[in-house]
Amino acid sequence: MNLQQLRYVAEVAQRNLNVSEAARALHTSQSGVSRQISLLESELGVDVFIRQGKRLVAMTRPGEEVVAIARRMLRDIGALRQVGEEYAVGERGRLTIAMTHTQARYVLPRILPEFMRAHPEVKVALHQGNPTQCCEYVLSGEADLAIATEAIDEYEQLVSLPCYQWNRCLITPPGHPLLEQTPLTLAAIAEWPLITYDFAFTGGSTVNRAFAAQSLSPNIMLSAIDADIIKTYVSLGLGVGIVAQMAFDPEQDRTLRAIDCAHLFEPSTTRIGLHRNAWLRGYTYDFIEQFASALSREVVDQALGRG
Repeated sequence: MNLQQLRYVAEVAQRNLNVSEAARALHTSQSGVSRQISLLESELGVDVFIRQGKRLVAMTRPGEEVVAIARRMLRDIGALRQVGEEYAVGERGRLTIAMTHTQARYVLPRILPEFMRAHPEVKVALHQGNPTQCCEYVLSGEADLAIATEAIDEYEQLVSLPCYQWNRCLITPPGHPLLEQTPLTLAAIAEWPLITYDFAFTGGSTVNRAFAAQSLSPNIMLSAIDADIIKTYVSLGLGVGIVAQMAFDPEQDRTLRAIDCAHLFEPSTTRIGLHRNAWLRGYTYDFIEQFASALSREVVDQALGRG
C-alpha cells in the first residue's frame, strides 16, 4: 500500500467513478490508475469499487470506508506539509475559499483588500457554489474553508463557526402593488410569481419553514444561486424576488424597490465551515478573524478541539 494508491482511489471517488477524468486530474494514464486501484484491492482483500466490465459503477460498503480513510490520510499528509511551509516559507502560501455568490459578491469585498494588503505573499482563490457544493469543496480538500448559511451544520466532519446574522428583503419593480401592502404578508407574496435562491425551498430552510407554517405554496417561477440574476429577472417583470438584505443597494439597483421582510422570516446565520482535521496556516486564522471579529485564533482552536 502506498500514498499514490490512496490518492488514486480518492480521486476516482471524487470524480464520480470516472477513471479517465481522475487520470487527467492526476496527470497519469487511465490504465495506471486502474492498475494501482486493483493492487490496493488485492492487498486489502476487498473490492473498493463495483464493476460492470471495465467500468466502475458504484463503491462497495468497505470501499466507502477505504475512501474515507484515504481522504483523511491525504488531508493529514497535506497538513504535515503545511506545518513545514509555515516555518520554512513564512507568509507565502495559498488560501482557497469556497463560498456562495452572495458572500463573494456583497461581503468579501469589504474584507479581502485589507487581508491581501496584510498578506501580500498569499494567493487567494475563490470557489463559488451553492452551500452543499461549498461544504464538499472543504471535505474533498479543494478548499481551506467554506462560507455559507445553509448546509454547514449538516456535516459532522465540519466545524461550524457562526459569523453574523442577516435577513431578507422582497424586491419588486417600481409601482408594484406589493409596495402598497402594509404590513407585507407571506399570503400576499404567495399570490405573485416568485424568484429566489434555488436552495430557499429545500427542506428545513428558513424561507420554506415560514411559508409552510402558514400552509402556503408560493409560485416559484425561477430559482438561481446568484442574487444578481434574481434582480435581473425581477427587473424584467417576471416576478418578485426574495434576496438577502445585503444584496440590495438602492444606488446600484435603481430599477428595483425593496421591502424589508425581517418580520416574516427568522434571521439566518452565516457560518464558516472548517474540516475537523484541518491544520490552519497563520494567515487563515487572520482571514477568519477579519471576516468575523469574534472568531479569534483561540476561539477557532477551541472549536477544533485544540484549545
